[in-house]
Amino acid sequence: MFRFIFRLAAMVALSISVIMAVIDATRSVAASALVMTPLNASWLAVSTDTRAAFESYVRAKASPLLWDGVIAFVLGQPGFAVFAVLAFLLYAVGYRRQRRNEFAAT
Repeated sequence: MFRFIFRLAAMVALSISVIMAVIDATRSVAASALVMTPLNASWLAVSTDTRAAFESYVRAKASPLLWDGVIAFVLGQPGFAVFAVLAFLLYAVGYRRQRRNEFAAT
């Protein structure tokens, strides 16, 4: 059951990654230059309130160093890359390896 949830979340993250990559590709063609939108800019374009609430929550509950060091770095990366890595990690957690029957006669 949990593997299904992780694989479903991986599919959603991959879908978001593809959508963000198509948007960046469209902008790149229109500008005749490579355009990679940071995740922070995409998040601010969609919802500024949730971005501000997330920042204040992390600074209050965890540590300002966590925000300045790790999260600010991740938010500065291209959004499609962040969601692609997230999709890969979620899929890796939900992946079920094929069991080999070592005692079977071939």
